[in-house]
Amino acid sequence: MDILLIGGGLAGLAAALDLAARGHRVAVVERKHYPFHKVCGEYVSNEVLPYLRRLGADPAALAPAAIGRFELSSPGGRTLTAPLDLGGFGVSRYRLDDFLYQRAQARGVEFYLKSTVTDVAYDAATDQHRVALADGRQLTARVVLGTYGKRANLDRQLQRGFFAQRSPYLGVKYHLRLPGFARDVIALHNFADGYAGISAIEEDKLCFCYLTTRENLRRHGTVPAMEAAVLARNPRLREILDTAEVLYPQPEVINEISFAPKQPVEQHILMVGDAAGLITPLCGNGMAMALHGAALAAAAAHDFLTHTTTRPAMEAAYARAWQAQFGGRLRVGRAVQRLFGGPVLSELVVGGLRHWPGAVQALMRRTHGQEF
Repeated sequence: MDILLIGGGLAGLAAALDLAARGHRVAVVERKHYPFHKVCGEYVSNEVLPYLRRLGADPAALAPAAIGRFELSSPGGRTLTAPLDLGGFGVSRYRLDDFLYQRAQARGVEFYLKSTVTDVAYDAATDQHRVALADGRQLTARVVLGTYGKRANLDRQLQRGFFAQRSPYLGVKYHLRLPGFARDVIALHNFADGYAGISAIEEDKLCFCYLTTRENLRRHGTVPAMEAAVLARNPRLREILDTAEVLYPQPEVINEISFAPKQPVEQHILMVGDAAGLITPLCGNGMAMALHGAALAAAAAHDFLTHTTTRPAMEAAYARAWQAQFGGRLRVGRAVQRLFGGPVLSELVVGGLRHWPGAVQALMRRTHGQEF
């Protein structure tokens, strides 16, 4: 095959659609079967709409929520609001990923579902990758994209530096119903050692997703106990926890979320989306970054597959494009994260920003891109 994508999330599915439309033979390895839930804030900046429409995957078909306002609260409940310049939309990964999967299948993309990659080796003699699956199958591809998300055992095999370092963070997600919640708002509520986002998705549902620390969970024993003892100290969160209807019995939880810098190219694999670098949920734009990264990787891979450029040139061009597009966003995201989580500092920051709306707009612009 021409190109193999390891992981069938947003980055993998969008890149698969893009490359198949360019005439390449594309395959995707995904460890689950569609549709499935993922820990994700489920808000997407409108910067991605022209790209999705070019791929024949306009999300309007999913009737997403239109989001145009941002709300931020401190742990004590002080709030500020601001308009979102470009705006965005809310849609569940359960629906969006399956929507893209169905279109990729129709475009001729081959899928290896409920499969896991255990090894990737580049063979310089043939200028190809050999990819081993857990069930013993062996695949070959001229180009491999790593689109497997925040963390996978493949990171250990590739000896990526961040994988050897324990991360203190974990993420939790629910879908909710909460009558009266404004469907055009994405709200971010701070609490001790974490922050929670809530925004509308399709139908009458809301996505409620938060980042906290393993220490918070260890101290309180269970997710419900932690929510009652820690999150509920913010009155905005207490209202949500007390009154919302939870739409599935157990939350989605992911451990070891790392915001450490990563490299966009590892051992001749082009990393895309969270596999290349993760923006803090505080900045709420990871889904758009995954889609934009897919566009960059697909363009670079296409040039190589059509003999327009060499492998070293493809890798260098992709790394430059990735850093130019996302390097600044990730640095700003890490800097902003340090301003929140601690109750005293969070109160000061929110209090100050309430009187400086231009700074809020500037921060949002630095963590969002332009239409592409």
